Amino acid sequence: MARAGLTTARVVEAAAELADEVGFEKVTVTALARRFGVKDASLYSHVKNVQELRTRLALLAGGEMIERIELAVAGRAGKDALVAFADAYREYALEHPGRYAATQIRVDPALVADSAVFRRTAEVTYGMLRAYGLTEPDLTDAVRLLRSTFHGYCHLESSGGFGHPRDVQTSWGKAVDALHLALEHWPREEKNHV
Repeated sequence: MARAGLTTARVVEAAAELADEVGFEKVTVTALARRFGVKDASLYSHVKNVQELRTRLALLAGGEMIERIELAVAGRAGKDALVAFADAYREYALEHPGRYAATQIRVDPALVADSAVFRRTAEVTYGMLRAYGLTEPDLTDAVRLLRSTFHGYCHLESSGGFGHPRDVQTSWGKAVDALHLALEHWPREEKNHV
């Protein structure tokens, strides 16, 4: 029987708060039950196991992140959109480290196909990149470059991995400038004409 006041949405939101406080890897049903002052069993009517809890957390965080990015890029194109996208991505990752970590987990492909979050993420990301004149398969390659760069930079920054005295914000700006140049001069895949 579900405990009064607990809903699946409230449980997932609490998991998100916990992730930001102690780290995504420490989000467990037991830790969450302690947070609510209930036994683990009280949460199992809302999530069937820790995997479902973490997947729901990933979808919540992914939705928050793409909403922030979508608002940032609205009405922009080219380099302006890329800078807005990159900055919104980085801000979310640094402000919500546990939630951001959740966005990096591999989610069941069946859930991806049915997820509005993943569709919005693809629409916003690919839409921004189409302004550079990219089409498939170059779009996928460009998305992978952006994700790798953004994630790597945010991970290193949040873990104190940049020890040089150069301002981290300045380096971020240079990295985004370099991505813009790479996208403008993308090595397009040649189509085989038979």
